[in-house]
Amino acid sequence: KMIKTRESMENYLETIYILQQKTGYVRAIDIATELGFSKPSVSNAMKKLRAEGYITVTDRSKIALTEAGRKVAEATYERHCVIAASLMRIGVSEKTALEDACRMEHIISEETFACMKRHHQESLDEIKQKES
Repeated sequence: KMIKTRESMENYLETIYILQQKTGYVRAIDIATELGFSKPSVSNAMKKLRAEGYITVTDRSKIALTEAGRKVAEATYERHCVIAASLMRIGVSEKTALEDACRMEHIISEETFACMKRHHQESLDEIKQKES
């Protein structure tokens, strides 16, 4: 299976980013385990991501994000975090908010996300003021 959609690419890059933060290194098997995908489909996706310049793979099969890959991953992860937090703030359960954020992070418009992010930041600022 080739990476057919931007969503799939963003999911892979975000997963590599999160695993890298957690463990310091990432292998195809780690991605397969995390996402519940077969190792062959992850290997095919990694070939495509490498060809597109989003990752590098060392001779020891360690996967690392390139600058371009890191930018996409960080932007996707930020959307995920802001959307999930915004949903929880309006009363959505954590489990549902995280699941919905996984889907919404790929389709949300720049305009809507910018507004959500601004509102999220204002809420964080209010909390900080109350605590100080």
